Amino acid sequence: MASDESGFAALSRTVVSYAAELIAGVERRVVGEEKVRTAQGNAWAAICADRARAQARADMDAMVAALAAQPRRRNAGSDESGSRASASPAVLATTR
Repeated sequence: MASDESGFAALSRTVVSYAAELIAGVERRVVGEEKVRTAQGNAWAAICADRARAQARADMDAMVAALAAQPRRRNAGSDESGSRASASPAVLATTR
């Protein structure tokens, strides 16, 4: 039985190998040799995506830092103690 299983496994590997070669050949003809995806191309695309995410994260951190560094503005209509209790309802409605 072991020899039968080995023959089946070898036949299966052969069929899969030929199928992979056929698919790769069709891909080259359809999309062109220069556009065929490779492991190196996939790795470079991943590196570029990582760099873009890192740049976006750095931009967002810089924007948050700039907003945090700005002095806080006082609400219009608030009294000197910072309480809005003395402000008119019209002013309170416009500041919400």
